[in-house]
Amino acid sequence: MNVGTYAFQIVSARVLGPAEYGAVARMMALLMVLSVVQLGLQATTARRISAEPDRVATIEAAVLRTSWRAALVVGALAVAASPLIYQLLRLDGLLPAVLLGLTVVPVTVMGGQAGVLQGERRWLPLSLVYLSVGVPRVALGAVFLSVSATETSAMLSVLVASWAPVLVGSWALRRLPRRERVEPRRRVGGEVLRETVGSSLALLAFVALSNLDVVVAGSVLDEHDAGLYAGGLIVTKAVLFLPQFAVVVLFPSMSTAHESRAAVLRGLAFLSSLGVACVGGTYLLADVALVFIGGQDYAEVRGRLWLFAVLGALLAVLQLLVYAGLARRGAATKYVVALGVLAVVGIGSLADSITSLATTVAIVDAVVLAVLVGLQVVLHRRTPDAPGTPA
Repeated sequence: MNVGTYAFQIVSARVLGPAEYGAVARMMALLMVLSVVQLGLQATTARRISAEPDRVATIEAAVLRTSWRAALVVGALAVAASPLIYQLLRLDGLLPAVLLGLTVVPVTVMGGQAGVLQGERRWLPLSLVYLSVGVPRVALGAVFLSVSATETSAMLSVLVASWAPVLVGSWALRRLPRRERVEPRRRVGGEVLRETVGSSLALLAFVALSNLDVVVAGSVLDEHDAGLYAGGLIVTKAVLFLPQFAVVVLFPSMSTAHESRAAVLRGLAFLSSLGVACVGGTYLLADVALVFIGGQDYAEVRGRLWLFAVLGALLAVLQLLVYAGLARRGAATKYVVALGVLAVVGIGSLADSITSLATTVAIVDAVVLAVLVGLQVVLHRRTPDAPGTPA
């Protein structure tokens, strides 16, 4: 999924060039922010099914119904806000902003479907859903951009491709035999909705932390440097999402009391080691990395690509810790990450170069990471086997 998703970013960067690709990168970053309901639905569903395996049928029925309702509401709000998005992201026209809002609908629906499969640990169909996110995006993106190299074509390809995982998810969840009685949907739907709101807020804070720096770059840097910063963030996103499978696989275990501590420790060890390797590889093979972010048009940022890899490594570990907090139904995690967002926007707005902005973001991420590690240590010492304690 991630190879396909970021191959789309690479194709867009090469075809459009720094200036126009910067606008596409800002739209994709905002799409991530608008996708928090999808992430909240997935996390809520996976956690509840892992913690309450005897209620799978009830949870599944409520989630799938809630997903469609939430998707239509969030999509409508995003389309209504398209004039504001057009101005904020400095797009060439209103249509790309409208397409961005429409894309939220299938993306949100996919979250509920993926949550069911993740909670049940049905890794094969879940893998097919993820593959159908990445492969159609790069395939259709290449076709659409070859016809018309514009922001509108790029966003239209994303919209069309976003329906593929919904179709795969619907197929994977068709007519599954359930042995338990299904409880009233309204009551369970209310429970799912309330927890989804809390999970979405925590994930909104993380998504904002990992994406708003490109928006800040568009405001404080000139158009060329903002495009270079967006190109460097391809490395960040690659390092961030390369080990995402680990978070997906470990989350059900983190939601189960007797498995939680070991799952968090395994995740921290794996992601930290992989992050160090990615930073070292980017530093030693900067020319190779440059090829993957768009070639010589981005040569000015070549010597700083390792710094963008650092950002990705920090965010990968942060993502694990945010999900660890959600698995324990924590409250403090989202406030810590939200403070980090405010710091990125506030302090980042004082930056006057690509290096100063990237360094500022790295320092903020490192501080937030240290605090979240401390919270996990306190949590597992205090309540080693009890889920549901604030973290």
